[in-house]
Amino acid sequence: MSRLPRKPYEKELLRLQSELVQMQEWVRTSGARLVVVFEGRDAAGKGGAIKRVSEFLNPRICRIVALPAPSERERSQWYFQRYAEHLPGAGEIVLLDRSWYNRAGVERVMGFCTPDEYARFLRQCPVFEELLVEDGILLRKYWFSVSDAEQERRFRGRMSDPMRQWKLSPMDLESITRWEDYSRAKDEMFVHTDTAVAPWFVVEAEDKRRARINMIAHLLATVPWQPVPSRDLELPQRPPQRGYQRPPRDRFNEVPDHAATLMS
Repeated sequence: MSRLPRKPYEKELLRLQSELVQMQEWVRTSGARLVVVFEGRDAAGKGGAIKRVSEFLNPRICRIVALPAPSERERSQWYFQRYAEHLPGAGEIVLLDRSWYNRAGVERVMGFCTPDEYARFLRQCPVFEELLVEDGILLRKYWFSVSDAEQERRFRGRMSDPMRQWKLSPMDLESITRWEDYSRAKDEMFVHTDTAVAPWFVVEAEDKRRARINMIAHLLATVPWQPVPSRDLELPQRPPQRGYQRPPRDRFNEVPDHAATLMS
């Protein structure tokens, strides 16, 4: 499959992002609750897709949730408990940069959970998601799929780029040697959690541009949003001045004009 050229990609992305803004307004005014789960291989492009989805959205309405490793207290809780507290209220969107599916992926492969905990997750997860949907939450689950060769190419690109090296954790690097283990874990996860109530949607992510466009277009097509009439805004006139005098600038600490050095 050929790579989507930049110009049509950027044009369509902007159009879709404008629709995302409209969808956000529908979520806000209707009181809808939307949860979007982003899962997939390391370096499959989940973060880039989340960035494009949220780029023009109001952070008070659209929240990105990327939880760190659980604390000792959280490990003693019901597994889904710490995720439940981040679910949206009325008029909110939550984008989960990885989710409760950590247990079916990295925790399963790396041995961070016991066989009993894993089996319990596979039993409880479909029930948990069914309860979310039954309560009116709009749940969308996207799996970003990438080949082993493309993943390795992206890893090597990050290794040589000081601006992106932070994206490579020891866990990411170890995923290279555990490719088949992660594949089997993903397949088993799908068997148990790809349900009619909360299905998985696979995003082919060999081409990041195609993946972003396809994922956003699908989200917009499956959420039952409607355009909301725009508000009539009117800029008020400034009242007459009443003698205010600004204090001298030299009384304050100003940021140096670094930009001026670029013009010499």
